[in-house]
Amino acid sequence: MSTAALITLVRSGGNQVRRRVLLGSRLLQDDRRLTLTCHGSTSEPQCSRFDPDGSGCPATWDNFGIWDNRIDEPILLPPSIKYGKPIPQISLANVGCASHIGKRKENEDRFGFARLTDEVLYFAVYDGHGGPAAADFCHTHMEKCIKNICFNNSPGDSIDQNLQHLIWDHFKDLLPKEKNLETVLTLAFLEIDKAFARHARLSADATLLTSGTTATVALLRDGIELVVASVGDSRAILCRKGKPMKLTTDHTPERKDEKERIKKCGGFIAWNSVGQPHVNGRLAMTRSLGDLDLKTSGVIAEPETKRINLHHADDSFLVLTTDGINFMVNSQEICDFVNQCHDPNEAAHAVTEQAIQYGTEDNSTAVVVPFGAWGKYKNSEINFSFSRSFASSGRWA
Repeated sequence: MSTAALITLVRSGGNQVRRRVLLGSRLLQDDRRLTLTCHGSTSEPQCSRFDPDGSGCPATWDNFGIWDNRIDEPILLPPSIKYGKPIPQISLANVGCASHIGKRKENEDRFGFARLTDEVLYFAVYDGHGGPAAADFCHTHMEKCIKNICFNNSPGDSIDQNLQHLIWDHFKDLLPKEKNLETVLTLAFLEIDKAFARHARLSADATLLTSGTTATVALLRDGIELVVASVGDSRAILCRKGKPMKLTTDHTPERKDEKERIKKCGGFIAWNSVGQPHVNGRLAMTRSLGDLDLKTSGVIAEPETKRINLHHADDSFLVLTTDGINFMVNSQEICDFVNQCHDPNEAAHAVTEQAIQYGTEDNSTAVVVPFGAWGKYKNSEINFSFSRSFASSGRWA
């Protein structure tokens, strides 16, 4: 798709022009010139580049190698012009989400998604431990924190007035606004962690000092630039050509670099009765938001980040999951389960329910974001086996 063709589309269309309009603006002249007769008979329907098989159905974007037609969204014209190729608009109405309590007394998982600006979308999952306080705090304030760092917004009325000064005191020193989304997410994680620490120490509730949460946050800019930041063992997976691309790496004491940092800071690793390593015998991860009592033992809030450009002809979806799913269902299984579903909401429920069927007892949360190749890589041979080996699943898959 040339930039000239897209500029022509802007002049003749508007930002809600559908894909067939773009096809028309690009191929109208060729269609008039290259009309062919099907089956060698002038009495039968004619076929063209719009209707290559004479079926009466219009050509899809996938016929032209751009993206699959199962996601019925208009293109984003400014980003399409910027990148020189059509980019579909990702609608929040099509995002799927599900959260199951499992066999726990309380669901400490939280998730969210929002449009921060016309260009930037936000998706997140948080898996709380030691109570839901830290996960609730992140769920409530992370979105606003990112907006403040990116766009220099004041806290506004959307933040609890009792916490407004705690958070804005950190943001005001971050001017001018930051454009690099990896830096934005790193700053947001660190500032939220500081704000929660101040909130916990001013609170009469002493349990907040041992409350913590994982955090996996994704920002999508212009429908094509995907940036993910994570602490803990919640995950982000991109499904490309039907195969999982892991965008996060678990922060667990099994990692040599993480274990060395814990030891250098004076912490220690202890194994529980089932052979799982924990920091100071308490925490199964080496990075988190909150867990204030373990900060001096090397548990940090700085996330690892990853940036990737989407290929809408190949990328089907992004899925964010908490460890209630990750410990029981491996990345390829998640891709396979989602690819069998008709829509992202059904897919999110299928993933969480499958984790329960496989035996998870933890809270299980999934957020599924569809991209251009949604529905393109279905595998009709997938078997939903309840007897597959535990060794093929879990955090090491």
